[in-house]
Amino acid sequence: MTTVGVIGCGLMGSGMAKNLIKHHYNVMVYDINEEAVKKLVNEGATPASALEELAGQVDFVILSLTSPDVVKEIVLNEETGILFRMKQGTFILDMSTNDVNITRQIHQKAQEKGVEFYDCPLSGGPDGANNGTLTIMIGGSEERLDEILPVLQAIGKHIEYLGESGAGQIVKLCHNMVVGGVISLLSEAFLTSEKAGVPKEKLASILQKGSGQTRAMDVFGVNILDHTFDNVKFSLANMTKDIHLYRNLAEDNQIATFVSDSTHQLFHLGKNKGKGNLDSSAIYKVLKEIV
Repeated sequence: MTTVGVIGCGLMGSGMAKNLIKHHYNVMVYDINEEAVKKLVNEGATPASALEELAGQVDFVILSLTSPDVVKEIVLNEETGILFRMKQGTFILDMSTNDVNITRQIHQKAQEKGVEFYDCPLSGGPDGANNGTLTIMIGGSEERLDEILPVLQAIGKHIEYLGESGAGQIVKLCHNMVVGGVISLLSEAFLTSEKAGVPKEKLASILQKGSGQTRAMDVFGVNILDHTFDNVKFSLANMTKDIHLYRNLAEDNQIATFVSDSTHQLFHLGKNKGKGNLDSSAIYKVLKEIV
């Protein structure tokens, strides 16, 4: 039986682990949050007491982690890094949203060790992870793509190979920059409509029937309309991180970022105001406080 290790058992990692179990994979899990691990053990997963233990026993590792620095530390740390304990011919599937340069650095190191590293960032949120309907954006070697597809198909519905190492992260960062920008514009437009005398619910209805229709309204707009910002689809802190990574990518490629500047500043303001644990739609609250 194929063994898949899942490192990071938060909202996304736990949903993916459950679907892998449903598809009859042997799943090992590791997280510093012991309660998250216990819940997955109750679903049929095997706990790993240390990263080194997990790395030496698996055919695939899925990373679902919070930042590029954490990914780099877990994979490349000279004492505890999983790359140095994995068998040749195995795979690392990084489903975190990561820095493109760090992704390519890890890919190169993995190649030298005989391990295949793919960047596989996700879209679809916790609901997609739980339902096995994630969109998966793949960057890495096309030569061994067929070997990872069964694992990806156990957790995702829309699977797109985009190119060599880093391509998945490039698309994910651009995607999230657009989503963050749309959330910001929706929030401002709703406030303008309300102040001018038209309820935001009426504006939302028309937007979804006209050229302003957007899936971001379906995912995040409900929280704005209902003021349920603690219903976290994608946290403001994580969106802030991704927008920052997008800006690094744009600047590395000499692209002027004056269009995204206001969104970048707005999300950082929200995080600094202590709203990082709320949903990204809490940008509406940030703007309302400014007004």
